[in-house]
Amino acid sequence: MSSQRTSKKERERMERIITALNREYTMEHKIFLNHDSPWQLLVATILSAQCTDNRVNIVTKDLFQKYPTIQSLAEANQEELEKDIHSTGFYKNKAKNIITCAKTLVEKYNGEVPSDIDELTNLAGVGRKTANVIRGNIYQEPSIVVDTHVKRISKRLGFTKEEDPVKIEFDLMRLLPKEQWIAYNIQIITLGRTICVARNPKCEECFLRDDCIYIKQKNKESGIK
Repeated sequence: MSSQRTSKKERERMERIITALNREYTMEHKIFLNHDSPWQLLVATILSAQCTDNRVNIVTKDLFQKYPTIQSLAEANQEELEKDIHSTGFYKNKAKNIITCAKTLVEKYNGEVPSDIDELTNLAGVGRKTANVIRGNIYQEPSIVVDTHVKRISKRLGFTKEEDPVKIEFDLMRLLPKEQWIAYNIQIITLGRTICVARNPKCEECFLRDDCIYIKQKNKESGIK
């Protein structure tokens, strides 16, 4: 949905949605994964794939005490690390990727996490979602993070019709003001966890209900005007 193809009416609807999100949640940049350094956020984000942030935070509380530096993770025994992160799911691949990623950071980047998206996505276990978490929350580079909440709610709001996260990311980049990108990620995740949940969304409680395509379509199917 590019700006060239967006009607004035749709543009005004989008602006109302952004205003409402900012009013309800502010534009404060707040990440839900606990960390004290860029490499810890990188590891936590890798662990968060197909896992809740709460579970990751429980695991990393002990993990980052056991492995206090990126060097210690690079030298970790894979089978032992698998046991440490077992409860996050997909632990074999995650352990392998974390160790490989840590080794690359130590050997190629002197232990620092790069900010360039191409360099980030070349790291083991790091896709565009993880890379954009780092860019937005560590380096304050405007980035769109397409997680399950952003995907679901952006479609419900009519901001995209795509299924592929990368295509959704670029739709949102074209549509949303750049200064809104990081805030939008956090706002939509909050909305998705509290009101616009995957099953049985609380539409009657939603402050975006007057501008939501999903609600309008649902009411139309139910014969509600």
